Amino acid sequence: MGRYRPPSPKSSRYITPEGAAPLREELDYLWKTKRPAVTKAVAEAAAQGDRSENAEYIYGKKQLAEIDRRIRYLRKRFDGMRIVDQPPSDTSRVYFGAWFELTGKTGEVSRYRLVGPDEISFSAGGINMDSPLGRAVIGRSVNDQIEVLTPAGVQRYAISGVRYRAAVEPDA
Repeated sequence: MGRYRPPSPKSSRYITPEGAAPLREELDYLWKTKRPAVTKAVAEAAAQGDRSENAEYIYGKKQLAEIDRRIRYLRKRFDGMRIVDQPPSDTSRVYFGAWFELTGKTGEVSRYRLVGPDEISFSAGGINMDSPLGRAVIGRSVNDQIEVLTPAGVQRYAISGVRYRAAVEPDA
C-alpha cells in the first residue's frame, strides 16, 4: 500500500471581515515584526563563525523557514479570497455570514454562524460552510427540516431562526 493521498478538495474562498482581520494582523506581524527580528538574530549568529555547529544559527534558519511558509500560505489564501461584508438580498434564508438557530428533536436550541474555513478558530459558534452541517443549511429558511450525517448517525434538526447581524453572537 502506497503513501499516496489524494489532494484535499478546494475549500471555499469566502471570509467575513471579522475573520479576515486576525489573519491580516498575523500576516503583518510575521512580515513586519517577527521575520526582521529573526533575520537579525540569524545574521548575528552567522557572524560568530562556524555555522555547522552554531545552534542559534541552525534554529534561526528553521524558524525563518517556518515563518516564510506561513507567510506564503496566508498570502496564497488572501489571493482570490472574497470578503463578504453585506447580507444577501434574501435575509430569510441561511447564507454565508448568517446566524442561525437549530432545534433538535429533544427541543434543545443551538446557535451557529455560517463562516468560511479560514475563520473557524476566530468565530465563536462558527460552522464551516464546507462542513456537512454547513452544506445542509445553505439556502434553507425557517421551519425547514434538515438531516445531517454525524459520527453518531443521522441527526435531524429544524431551522428555527435566521439573522444577519454584526460579529456579535445573537442574544440568548
